[in-house]
Amino acid sequence: MIPGIKKRLLKDYLIRDAGHYPVVTLTGPRQSGKTTLARAAFPSHKYLSLELIDQRRFAQEDPRGFLAELKGPAILDEIQHVPDLTPGRFVLIGSQNFLLMGKVAQTLAGRCGILNLLPFSRAELEDQPQPEPNAPSDLFGNPRTGLDLWQTLYTGFYPRIHDRHIPPEVWLPDYVRTYIERDVRSLSNIGNLNLFGRFLALCAGRAAQLLNYSNLAADCGISVDTVRRWVSVLNTSFIVFLLPPHHRNFNKRVIKSPKLYFYDTGLLCHLLGIREAAQILTHPLRGALFENHVVAETAKAYLHHRRP
Repeated sequence: MIPGIKKRLLKDYLIRDAGHYPVVTLTGPRQSGKTTLARAAFPSHKYLSLELIDQRRFAQEDPRGFLAELKGPAILDEIQHVPDLTPGRFVLIGSQNFLLMGKVAQTLAGRCGILNLLPFSRAELEDQPQPEPNAPSDLFGNPRTGLDLWQTLYTGFYPRIHDRHIPPEVWLPDYVRTYIERDVRSLSNIGNLNLFGRFLALCAGRAAQLLNYSNLAADCGISVDTVRRWVSVLNTSFIVFLLPPHHRNFNKRVIKSPKLYFYDTGLLCHLLGIREAAQILTHPLRGALFENHVVAETAKAYLHHRRP
């Protein structure tokens, strides 16, 4: 796998679930390492990317013929391009969660294991064990980090940055541009991509805060319904996630405002205009960045241990 990194925590769960289900779906943000993980977990599976035009057209025009040619277990990458495929023993990989999951729910309900791969956790980055949530801490000791906190928050956790040693200020602008111009255009009927880019930056300024749809709509100059739809796009494409409040009263958990977090602090720093780690020390959102980091690490610990 990636040099210096033994393996992703989710790998064992991916292999386990492939023994339980005829189809396993691996989703997550772009460039989180899904293809690398799937091919490392199943090296004998045939690999096909539906990103390639000829493969995609074949699958769309003759799905039965496409599946018949596979002749055994296979990894189908970028499956969101042909979500109508109803295969046999396959590993499906996709970055657009809601396009893919809608088809999975319709055609593979009860026959498909669904796993989410996020960017590296801090433990994965340092090749340290990551205990399951709520596991006794004395089972794993108290591993110390060799990473600088602010540099780590600035760099973020996307594998490509660490694998290729690409400066985050070089890689992240291209990532955002690709996400907005390619994924957002295909995910939702968003006519003004520049306005969506502004909306994304305004969301960054609200990281680790209660999400107020009305205020966000006013600041961006769009309707509240549009804000809800665009937040849903960010959520289902694994850019942000919403953390509901914890109240003893269950109804309050449902109706009270959630907090908004980004899955990656490097991306968050880029959207906030932070161009070097030293800026974080005096940035007004330094506390929000740190809180976002802690909560995102907690989310990774749960999802990479196959827990909601």
